[in-house]
Amino acid sequence: MKITLLSISKTEEKYIKEGIDIYLNRLKHYIKFEVIELPELKNTKHLSQDLQKKKEAEILLKSILNTDYVVLLDERGTEFNSLLFADFLNKRMLASTQNLVFIIGGPYGFDTSIYERATAKISLSKLTFSHQMVRLFFVEQVYRGFTILKGEPYHHA
Repeated sequence: MKITLLSISKTEEKYIKEGIDIYLNRLKHYIKFEVIELPELKNTKHLSQDLQKKKEAEILLKSILNTDYVVLLDERGTEFNSLLFADFLNKRMLASTQNLVFIIGGPYGFDTSIYERATAKISLSKLTFSHQMVRLFFVEQVYRGFTILKGEPYHHA
C-alpha cells in the first residue's frame, strides 16, 4: 500500500517542513508515503468561497485515480484515538488498498464534488489547526500508527 497526502499550497514554514521531513524519513521503514502539494489558486480576491472550492476541487480531482481510496481530513469526520487510527490503517492494508489518499482542503473546506468522491472522512481534532500544522500532525500520526502496528515503543498509551 502507498499513502499519499494531497493538499493545496506549499508548506512554507521552515520548522514545519523540518518536522514533516523527520517523520517522512522515519516512515520509509514502514510504507511508501508521498506528500503532494498542489499549486494554490491565484487571484482569488474576486472569487466567492463556493467558486474557490469548486476550482480547488477541479485541481484535486485531477490528482486522484478512480482506484484510490480517498479520505478527507475534515472537521465533520470520524474522530479516532491513535490506536483506532492504527487499526484503520491496518484494515486498509488487509483490504489490499493500493493507494490510500488523504486530502487536506483549502481555506474554505471542500466542494461537494470532493465529498461525493471521498470514501471516508477523518477529523484530527475538534480544535482548528492551520493547514500547515495539520500536515505535520497527520504525518506524525501515520508514523505513530505504524509503530503501534509493529509493537514498537514510540507510542506510550
